[in-house]
Amino acid sequence: MVTRAGIVVTGTEVLTGRVTDRNGPWLAEQLRQAGVDVSAVLVVGDRPDDMRGALSYFASAGVDLVVTSGGLGPTADDLTAAVVGEVQGRPLDVDPELEQRVGAVVEKLMSRRGWRADPEATAAGVRKQAQVPAGATVLEPVGTAPGLVVPPADGRGGPVVVVLPGPPSELQGMWPAALDAAPVRAALAGAAELRQETVRLWGTLEAQLAATLREHDDELAGLEITTCLREGELEIVTRYAPGAQPAYDRLAAVLAEEYAATLFSTGPTLDDLVADALRSQGLTIATAESCTGGLLVARLIERAGSSAWVLGGITSYANSAKEHLVGVPAGMLAEFGAVSPQVALALAEGARERFGADVGVGITGIAGPGGGSPDKPVGTVHLCAVGPSGQQARSVRLPGSRTAVRERSVVLALHMLRQLLLGGPPA
Repeated sequence: MVTRAGIVVTGTEVLTGRVTDRNGPWLAEQLRQAGVDVSAVLVVGDRPDDMRGALSYFASAGVDLVVTSGGLGPTADDLTAAVVGEVQGRPLDVDPELEQRVGAVVEKLMSRRGWRADPEATAAGVRKQAQVPAGATVLEPVGTAPGLVVPPADGRGGPVVVVLPGPPSELQGMWPAALDAAPVRAALAGAAELRQETVRLWGTLEAQLAATLREHDDELAGLEITTCLREGELEIVTRYAPGAQPAYDRLAAVLAEEYAATLFSTGPTLDDLVADALRSQGLTIATAESCTGGLLVARLIERAGSSAWVLGGITSYANSAKEHLVGVPAGMLAEFGAVSPQVALALAEGARERFGADVGVGITGIAGPGGGSPDKPVGTVHLCAVGPSGQQARSVRLPGSRTAVRERSVVLALHMLRQLLLGGPPA
């Protein structure tokens, strides 16, 4: 029998999109690594009835474990502990020793940051965070909020509920202790290995892949195959139990044979491939970006240690910046215009020269919504990557909003770098 879990992400700020949920995906992957199949991730606002509804849904779905995030702060809208205690049949009470520990953490935090607050209000908030459902296991705070492991009361069925704080750093820091809690170990005792593999194609349509999978459907029993098309990249993620390994091996062989011209990765992301290629080949890179405004160099420096290969980037938005900062000739700008293949090449070469880099990338275009012309409509983008072994150049017209054009340009630039450094499917 498969061990299953549900995730409840709380917070009206997450529900309304003011804050992007980072906890749900992270928890889902951690549970997958623990051999647990996640049935759903529910996002609810700071409303007790909605939290009760989410917990009731997972109880009726027969999951073994529920993990919640958020709602453990000192304010009135932080109600997760109280609602979970109610649903699990375990009334809340203040844990005096926990109250002292949380109070010490809060006092130290306020002192370090120079904050001042009303002592009575602070004490009330600490007391609220020290309320623990009867019989629950306390997970020591990573920030100011303790976590909880709350099994159902004797005589009640249902899953164990793990209550974690909302800030991702606190939640992730508390996760090992949550997994080690006795009720969680018991709930996950039957968990088995759940393998996951990823294949990435560049320039293949989902409909084309779907036809291939239908042709081989009888050979792929036991595989859960999901696909996602993003910015021209088709990601194929397959999950399966160890017994289905032969079926996955067959799928991998089919994809390698049918899509040899577009398969560029059997695991690493595009960003990982480019970073690893620069690092392993001992190459450095610099960028000169116009319409993307530094988005490419921001992607390149996301990985720790990237200072070993990323020398820098120039946002050369105005023509004067292209001319004076990157060295694009004024005559070239006058003759061909800022949005042209010639300027993209000059930007790439200029970035390479200015920083003394092995590889240079130039991007120039019209992201819109205005600024286009019949000859150069909105979405026109010219890109060039120059390196020791040659160059890659592309001129495209990208659809979508200003944000979409800029983000798609960066993805295309990364694929050009991938091809320049590693070969594989053309960008």
